[in-house]
Amino acid sequence: MPDSRLSSRSFAVMLGRWRGAGPAYRDLADAVRVLSLDGRIVPGTALPAERDLAARLELSRTTVAAAYRDLRESGHLRSLRGSGSVVQAVGRMAAAPEPGGADTIDLSQASPSAWPGLPELFAEAASQASRWVSRPGYDVRGDAELRQAIAERYTARGLPTDATQIIVTTGAQAAISLLADVLVRPGDRVAIETPTYPHAADAFSRAGGRLTAIPVHLDSGWDLERAEHVLRRAAPSVLYTMPDFQNPTGASMARAAREEFVGLAADAGAVLVADETTADLRIDPGAASAPLGAGMDPLLQRRVVTLGSLGKSVWGGLRVGWIRADVDLVQRLVSARPRRELGTPEMEQQVALLALARMPEILEQRARLLGAGRDALCAALASRLPHWQVPCPPGGVALWVGLGEPVSSPLSWEARTRGLVISSGPRFGVEGGHERHLRIPFTAAPAILERSVEILAEAWDSALSRARAGQPHEPLLASVV
Repeated sequence: MPDSRLSSRSFAVMLGRWRGAGPAYRDLADAVRVLSLDGRIVPGTALPAERDLAARLELSRTTVAAAYRDLRESGHLRSLRGSGSVVQAVGRMAAAPEPGGADTIDLSQASPSAWPGLPELFAEAASQASRWVSRPGYDVRGDAELRQAIAERYTARGLPTDATQIIVTTGAQAAISLLADVLVRPGDRVAIETPTYPHAADAFSRAGGRLTAIPVHLDSGWDLERAEHVLRRAAPSVLYTMPDFQNPTGASMARAAREEFVGLAADAGAVLVADETTADLRIDPGAASAPLGAGMDPLLQRRVVTLGSLGKSVWGGLRVGWIRADVDLVQRLVSARPRRELGTPEMEQQVALLALARMPEILEQRARLLGAGRDALCAALASRLPHWQVPCPPGGVALWVGLGEPVSSPLSWEARTRGLVISSGPRFGVEGGHERHLRIPFTAAPAILERSVEILAEAWDSALSRARAGQPHEPLLASVV
């Protein structure tokens, strides 16, 4: 049986502007491959029936049947009796490249290389093993010393925190998923910014949430008027945001916007989940922002939940994250966690404790690393693709580049055929959109980023021709209320 089934309407929204200059069946098949590459259609998903999709897209059934046949021949679909056509991950060009592949550049992930001093921390933690191996090795709440260190860091940043308000998780994604399980009931509205971190959107959707979008613009930041409208009309149970160096735009909330966001969430009865995964990644000189809710009324602070991790600042392989919340909510999270997992491994927690003690040194190195990547990427784009709109944010992990044309999906496909794996703009949207944007991480080495820009420049004309020869309409957008 398939894991899920796409309706023809939802599939049409995901497809967006898919028609190109070639045969319609081939363009439709290529669009499905792009959705598979991006992870917007996961393996095990059943596609709509041929007749229904043909009616929705105003195509002949023969065209849709030919597209599905093309996908089956390339290994992207398989036919199951009683289930129709089901996506699988073994198709040619559908799988992610193998680590270390010499001919492929993978920019689908925005994760910098490990902090150079990390092996030293692992060695130091191992040398102290006799102190902690007598313990069970995991704990649903987290190591007491580590929770205390995290709490002290929040306090130093202006948000008084006690260790009882902290739960340690296996990374930020585990924190988001746990919060979604506890805070969202099937059918609840979840207000989430767009573009957004796609795995957060996936987590809230899997919990049964109906996503409602609040736009984030490069020039003006968060659309507070739209936020007010959404929160009043939709009455969401959760409002999710990344207030500092947002992924993918790199935008950061102004102080006034932070206060208004917290107030709007409180008035609507929503829990505001602030994802600070990228908050430490400042490149240019400037004062660090206080956590969302800092300096506000304690009653408002209780409506704010913050989460963070060491994945971006230290290493993606160090799976340690945390949640800061009201004590009552922490207890609910602790009670719910065993349904998913039994805790964060002790070794990783000990390394995290050592890393927190050296954060000034770590963040100084990260600023240099990310700054070199950002500057090299901005310079290469200005040289090879000067007509693109290229913001250079003061921190974060990626550029949210304006293409000027709705060609992000065709461009990502053309780049993939040339050896560059990169996620298209719609991967970061809520039910479509963002075909005019492309996220380009600057976490790789400058030479790799410069080669990536060369590939994008080579792919640009083909992608543009495909898009301009296609349908005249823009991608469909679902209502957010």
